[in-house]
Amino acid sequence: MMKIDFERTGGFAGMKLQATIRTETLSPEQAAELHALVAAADFFRLPAVIVMPGSAPDQFHYRVTVADGLRRHTLQTTDSAAPAALRPLLERLAALARAAR
Repeated sequence: MMKIDFERTGGFAGMKLQATIRTETLSPEQAAELHALVAAADFFRLPAVIVMPGSAPDQFHYRVTVADGLRRHTLQTTDSAAPAALRPLLERLAALARAAR
C-alpha cells in the first residue's frame, strides 16, 4: 500500500488542488501505474526542495509526500524546476486530484 499526499498551488488562477491518494482504493492498473511513476522518478532519492532561482510568475508549486512501507519522503518543487522524470507523476497526481473533487 502506498499513500500519496498531493498539493498543487499557484498558477494563473491561484487555485489549490489537493488530494490524498491511497493505492488500495484504486484499480490494480492505476495502483501499478502510480508505483511505476514513483519508481521512474526515483522519488525517494530526490532532494526535499527542488527550485530554480528567478521563478516564473503564475507557475504551479507542488508539495508531494509519498509513504510506502517504511519509506516516507516529501518534496517541494515548481513547474520550471521539476525534473523531467518527475513530471509524469505530477501530471497523473493532478489528474487523480481533479477526479476526486
